[in-house]
Amino acid sequence: MIQRIQSVYLFVVTVLLVLSMCFPIGHFIGADGVTEVFKPLGVVLADGSVTSTWGLFCILLLSAVVAFCTIFLFRNRMLQVRMTVFSSILLIGYYVAFVAFLFVLKKDLGNASFQVGWALCLPAISIILNYLAFRAIYRDEVMVRAADRLR
Repeated sequence: MIQRIQSVYLFVVTVLLVLSMCFPIGHFIGADGVTEVFKPLGVVLADGSVTSTWGLFCILLLSAVVAFCTIFLFRNRMLQVRMTVFSSILLIGYYVAFVAFLFVLKKDLGNASFQVGWALCLPAISIILNYLAFRAIYRDEVMVRAADRLR
């Protein structure tokens, strides 16, 4: 069962979430042209100090671990379904936390403009892949139940 398509989806989700932990999710650009980098672990300010946003990093890390561990739950498909849904809910929570951090940091940085980075779309792609994995897992469960009825 590890070679099933849902395992591929979940592995790609894990890779995408690890990549989104490593790359900046945006830049704050001040009126004077100073750029601060917004990463999931914190915002590196122009003076070298770091404003911590470790909550975003923890959500991504937890979701990546859940997605990776879900691959190996192929013997318990209903638990695999629940863990996939949980991972998607965590990623939706990531976007909610991102917006909260964005408003707080924007106010702290003096209403600097924010430029979105490409790594911000990786969790959204992961949500879509989680949905595809959910459908594939559920389809397998329906097939197994139909086979059990025939016995």
